[in-house]
Formats: sequence, structure tokens, C-alpha cells
Amino acid sequence: MRKRLLIVILALLFGAGLYLFARAEARRDPVVRTATLSPPGWPAGAKPIRAVLISDIHIGSPAMDAARLDRIVGQIDALKPDIVFIAGDMINGAGANSAAAIGEKMVAPLSHLKTPLGVIAVLGNHDNWTGAAVVKDQLRRAGVIVLDNRAIVRGPLAIGGIGDRFSGHADLAATIAALRPLIGGRLFVTHSPDIVPLLPDGSVLLAGHTHCGQVQLFGWYPGHQPYNRRYRCGVIRDGSRTVVVTAGLGTSGPPVRLGVPPDLWLLTLGP
Repeated sequence: MRKRLLIVILALLFGAGLYLFARAEARRDPVVRTATLSPPGWPAGAKPIRAVLISDIHIGSPAMDAARLDRIVGQIDALKPDIVFIAGDMINGAGANSAAAIGEKMVAPLSHLKTPLGVIAVLGNHDNWTGAAVVKDQLRRAGVIVLDNRAIVRGPLAIGGIGDRFSGHADLAATIAALRPLIGGRLFVTHSPDIVPLLPDGSVLLAGHTHCGQVQLFGWYPGHQPYNRRYRCGVIRDGSRTVVVTAGLGTSGPPVRLGVPPDLWLLTLGP
């Protein structure tokens, strides 16, 4: 009996320790990953630029508060990017109209991003569920441009921001139509990467949503994984298309990460 009790106690201590470690891992500074991409249509003579991709802030979760987000913004500014992309899910949770209270905490930190070409964002499923109009206004007050199935030119880039397919807000045809007359290296940004097979050949896409699984134990990803696993994480080549999927900064569901640290991507974009 005493031996069984000892085993139970040790198992409980191990579980508690693992949980505390995973919770701390969820709040660590993001790993900086790097890649070089060549968006089609890059203007002749235009120099390469530096871009940072972040996603899944999930402000309001135990893993993301204003102080941590402000620290991450400082980390991004130290990289001296020309432009920053935010691939959706600024808000945590799914309560209707909850963004009004939750999202205010991200406005001040995001307003500290310093980039000559600006900050471009798209909305994710949690943003749509919690109040898209409110999130757009909060981002506008932070100096962030939201592309919702439309396109814009910034420096040598022609950027198409596609609405989130997972929550039914993607209008790819409208985005492509808005992008068509613009001059620049063509780059798509969206939240869920599952839209990749529908993109034109040669497309380059930046995305988030997957959290790269968030928890990974010896190659096993527990829980529901709401995405095509082909596009789970990193730089993926799909035929002539290329997608970069970030693990994101925050968490969804339990505020833990294990084997999958938060990350951001420092991208060199050029010919």
C-alpha cells in the first residue's frame, strides 16, 4: 500500500512540475526564426526588405497580458523590421462582444511598433467571434492597418489580406481582384493556412492559427487540431506555393506550451 501511495505521490508531483514548466514556457520570449522569400512580381531594382511575422496574440489569456506583449514589441523593434505582419487572433476566447473589454490591453503595446512601412494585420477566427468591428477599431487606434479581403501597396510589396477561412470570412476572389492592378512583389497574409491550395500558382502566404500544435509530446499532438496538418508549422512548399506558418505568441485553451515554444519570423523579402 505504501509503495502504491508513493507512486501516486511521485506521479502527482511530476504532473504538477510538468504543468508549471509548460505554463512558464507559454510566457517565454518568442524564438526568432528566419527565412528568405521571393514574392512574385518583385520590382526590378528594388532592394530586399526585412519583415516580421507574428500571430495569435490572444490578449486576455493567462499567457498574454499587456506587460508581456509590450516586452515582445520591444523584441520586435530591436530587430529593426521594415514592416510587421500580424496574422490574426488578437483576442482570446469566443464570447460574443467580449473584444470591447479584452482588446483594450493590446492597443498601447502595439502602438509602440516602429516600422517605416507600417504594421499590417488580418483578423482571425477569435477576432470575428468576439467582435470584428471592435477589434478593427482597436487596431486602428494602435496604428495598425487591417486588410479584410483587400490589398495595399507598401514599399516594394503588393499585399493581399485574406479574411479568415476557418470562421467563414475569406473572400479570395475579392482579394485577388484588389491585388491585380497593384505593382509590387505579391504577398498574401491570412489567419488559417488551409486556404493554400486555392491560391494562384507561385503564391507566397504568411499565416498563423495552428500554434504549431501548442503541445507536442514525442511527436504526438494531443487534443483537437483544427487545421490541415500539412500546414501545421514552419516553411511549407506546396507545389509552386510557399507558406510560412508561425507558432504564434499566445495560447488558446489551456495556457501551456510544451515542445512548441512561441515564435516570430524574421523574413528577408526580395527578388
